Amino acid sequence: MILPSSLRGEVTVRHLSKTFTLNGEPLPVLKDLNLTIRSGESLAIVGASGSGKTTLLRILAGLEKADGGDVLIDGRRVRGVGTDRAVIFQEPRLLPWLTVIDNIGFGLETRGLSREDARYVAQRYVNLVGLKGFEAAYPRQLSGGMAQRVGIARALAVQPEILLLDEPLGALDAMTKIAMQQELARIWKDEDVTTVLVTHDLEEAIFLADRILILPREKGGEPRLIDIDLPRPRDRSAAAFVKQREELLGLFGLH
Repeated sequence: MILPSSLRGEVTVRHLSKTFTLNGEPLPVLKDLNLTIRSGESLAIVGASGSGKTTLLRILAGLEKADGGDVLIDGRRVRGVGTDRAVIFQEPRLLPWLTVIDNIGFGLETRGLSREDARYVAQRYVNLVGLKGFEAAYPRQLSGGMAQRVGIARALAVQPEILLLDEPLGALDAMTKIAMQQELARIWKDEDVTTVLVTHDLEEAIFLADRILILPREKGGEPRLIDIDLPRPRDRSAAAFVKQREELLGLFGLH
């Protein structure tokens, strides 16, 4: 069955639960979570440490198994990793012996494309993330922000329906982080890909997301979904943006 593009990349989470064991005691991190992520949507996941943000992302990626419930992508149950999803971690995890363009094309070659064809596709994503002229550079020759751009390009090159990002900008300095947030916003618009972002940065969540999922840390707490109804491109100094940030800080008791 071929789905219309308007339905590709839709994620449905039904009654999802996950419990770990700490010092012999059960530690529930996700409990009966229900969620629909719309096709082409940008969703940010925030919450205190231990609230299950990365666990949820890993379950969506197929890297972690839930104890109960289901995750469906385009109506199909997730069973392990799949080509419909790509993950970007905080560290780009580039292969040090490959150049920028070959790192980006690596996933394409593993899927059967010739090296020539993989490089042809990879060049588009080199251009997309603003690394034209650095195709022959090796990871050791790149700044942190440039290396993360390569990681983003590598994930996008395989043309996933869903892009999963786990604190991808957390290790960058403040100025580079702002520039990369702007790049992510532009790339999301250009690529029209469903995006799920885990972040501790509330301003980053407001800047990038259509909706924000707040996961509770306390037992029995209910997750909250907040719509971010701000025009794009977003202006951090605009009154509506500042108000949204203050409201979000208030939900965490930080205002």
